[in-house]
Amino acid sequence: MSDKNDGANRDATKRSARERLQAERERQKTRDKRRRTLIVAAAVVGVLGLATVVGVIAANAGKDTSAKGGPVVAPSGATGKDALAIQTGKPEAKATLTVWEDFRCPACKSFEDNYRDTIHELEAKGLLKVDYHLVTLIDGNMGGSGSLKGANAAACAQDAGKFTEYHDVLFQNQPQEVDDAYGKNAKLLELAGKVDGLVTPEFTACVEEGTHNSWVAKSHEAFAAGNFRGTPTVLLDGKDIFSDQANPLTPQKLKEKVEAGAKGSGGSGAKDSGTEIGKDTGKGGAKASPSASRTASKNSGNVSGSGSANGTGNGTGNGSGNGPGNGSSGG
Repeated sequence: MSDKNDGANRDATKRSARERLQAERERQKTRDKRRRTLIVAAAVVGVLGLATVVGVIAANAGKDTSAKGGPVVAPSGATGKDALAIQTGKPEAKATLTVWEDFRCPACKSFEDNYRDTIHELEAKGLLKVDYHLVTLIDGNMGGSGSLKGANAAACAQDAGKFTEYHDVLFQNQPQEVDDAYGKNAKLLELAGKVDGLVTPEFTACVEEGTHNSWVAKSHEAFAAGNFRGTPTVLLDGKDIFSDQANPLTPQKLKEKVEAGAKGSGGSGAKDSGTEIGKDTGKGGAKASPSASRTASKNSGNVSGSGSANGTGNGTGNGSGNGPGNGSSGG
């Protein structure tokens, strides 16, 4: 009887030992599995981290970061303070129109569409010269790079002696404000084909390499420093043409004023208004552009369709009843 009990005890002891060993093996397997999981997870994290780094590098490689970097290369014949203006018309013209514009700005297009013929007529008569300053307001408000790249392309056209023609083409073919079509060099080169003789290897390289990007960025900095309220800001001999809300300056009135000034019976002598940034603002000057695009970013629905609802008789647009645009706040 004793032998049977001893045998049973030994068998129980063996089973207990086997069970403990089996349990330990299971625990070891669990630990090994956990360790392998951690190792794999760490490897995955490492791969994802590397992929993220590569993705960031690739994304940055596709971005144009030269707007603020690189040398400032002014276009040929640039004039005014820091050579930030592109001048059209005859240098000896008595009256000077200073225009701050963004090629993505709908209110700027409205101004151009309504005043273009009058400006060109006065330039052809030698009565008016225009200093164009190019800015990137809409890029900052809406995102994208069309303002920058469009301005660079226009500066490249200045190098080729065809700024006016290309400037007009860009505004005549302006996409919707939310459409950053001018952020694509291919589109800018396509439109350049509308200007006879503009598309050359030199022009193409200038556009694709962003030769004047830093110059455009510097021009925009001057715009910001001038505390202008929006684009377009248009000054005739240093005074905002839309500052008098009760008696806005229409294209016809602009023509009469410039012609009268040329005869010595009207306006003041011409200034290099490119160097007059910030002056005359206390008397309705540079800071006043009430119906232009504001620097604050708002819903683009407020600007789409801005135009000349009242024709040339009451100014370009009806946002405030006097100035270009439609009370636009984004561009």
